Amino acid sequence: MAKKETSTKSFVLRVDAETMDALERWADDEFRSINGQLQWIIAEALKKAGRTKKERHSNPKQQ
Repeated sequence: MAKKETSTKSFVLRVDAETMDALERWADDEFRSINGQLQWIIAEALKKAGRTKKERHSNPKQQ
């Protein structure tokens, strides 16, 4: 199976210490890096909001 190539972009994210501590604990619980955990959180939020390409075609915007 061919591996799908994806590009990534980097950016700086500033969070307060309490939020960072919570993210670290959550990532540790799920055996992910902080970066991996943030990517997962963002992907789940995008799916839930119908903002992914696949979701946009199958879920028309509700008002």
